[in-house]
Amino acid sequence: MTQTARPGRTDRGPSDAASRGGLAARVSLGRLFTPVSTEFLLISSAALLLTVFGLVMVLSATSANPTAPFEAAIKQGVFALLGVPLMFVISRIPIRLMKKFAWPVLIGSVLLQLLVFVPGLGVSSDGNQNWIRVAGFTMQPSEFMKLALAIWIAFVLLRKEARLGIWHHVFIPVVPVSMLAIGTVLAGHDLGTAMIIVLVVLGCLFFAGVKLRLFIIPVLLGGAAVGALAIFSGDRMRRINADCSDMSQYGGNCYQAIHGIWGMAKGGFFGVGLGNSQEKYGWLPAAANDYIFAIVGEELGLIGCVLVLGLLTAFAIGAFRIIRRSPDQFVRVASGGIVVWIVGQALINVGVVIGIFPVLGVPLPFMSQGGTALLSVLMASGVLLAFSRTLPAAAPAETSSMSSGRGGKGKVTR
Repeated sequence: MTQTARPGRTDRGPSDAASRGGLAARVSLGRLFTPVSTEFLLISSAALLLTVFGLVMVLSATSANPTAPFEAAIKQGVFALLGVPLMFVISRIPIRLMKKFAWPVLIGSVLLQLLVFVPGLGVSSDGNQNWIRVAGFTMQPSEFMKLALAIWIAFVLLRKEARLGIWHHVFIPVVPVSMLAIGTVLAGHDLGTAMIIVLVVLGCLFFAGVKLRLFIIPVLLGGAAVGALAIFSGDRMRRINADCSDMSQYGGNCYQAIHGIWGMAKGGFFGVGLGNSQEKYGWLPAAANDYIFAIVGEELGLIGCVLVLGLLTAFAIGAFRIIRRSPDQFVRVASGGIVVWIVGQALINVGVVIGIFPVLGVPLPFMSQGGTALLSVLMASGVLLAFSRTLPAAAPAETSSMSSGRGGKGKVTR
């Protein structure tokens, strides 16, 4: 007797199971690489492209070193290989954990900054005591303090959200703790980094909705402090008073500034070509660090500079969209502090290179040589990506059809 198969029943073998497993794997990978939102796409793509662009420019700017032409680029690449995966790992951290560890992270960053004053561990450069040496790598702890302060201030102001109209609830404990953290940086004579951290604090307060009249006294006190620190420092006053508008003042205080402008001017519209910079051959100090934007202008011209600024603009747009769309006060304040830090620091760096500001010694985010600086901005980008995952879903497009009626009026069906 022949047995007939039942209708609707299919014999599934091992090959079918394997195909189902492969399909499930493809679906999982698809979900992994599918952007969560427009904000996620803008921030992640801008951060990755700027990092890759920065690695290429660091390699180009340091290739003139006859003894170790690839050493700096390799070290920068190591931090990029650490920072990019870390950015996506941080993007998966729940917001509640960030709030829970706001205090420990800030305390840890301040303790790490204090290590720069430990003999044998701290490293001094150009009069600044702001680095530590670990396992052959130099680390700048103050870079992590920027992110730690943004998260901590957001957490503190969240708990005081209903009392932000009262000045002492705004300033305590935000101002005393921030001044303590900034003081550890100023103790190492790094005024440029301290000014960026002040911007982080002011950015957080602004996006928390603090009344503008409450900013008057802190801004005046901060300006007075910066003025005093500049006046009582001969090196800072030398850079501030330097008049570099006259290009004939080739030497002395304007040497670095004029060479930076010459590099930008030499590039023209299309640049002299990647790797063909002349300024990097010992003419321009800090070519791979604070003045890497001048090398971009020289080698890639106006097009390269516009590309860098365009990517930073995309990053800023993604961050500001998070601030605008998020219903969470913590997310808005922390995002505000981070975007003011990264975009503000980038604008200051570019302003220094083109001669608007005196030399302040702040790197170009994502691009300047410096592993700690790169790692910190990638971690901050990961925090923004984590925030983008919490945004409310966009309202679905409403479809409507108009039924014909008298006078052209109709009924909308949803």
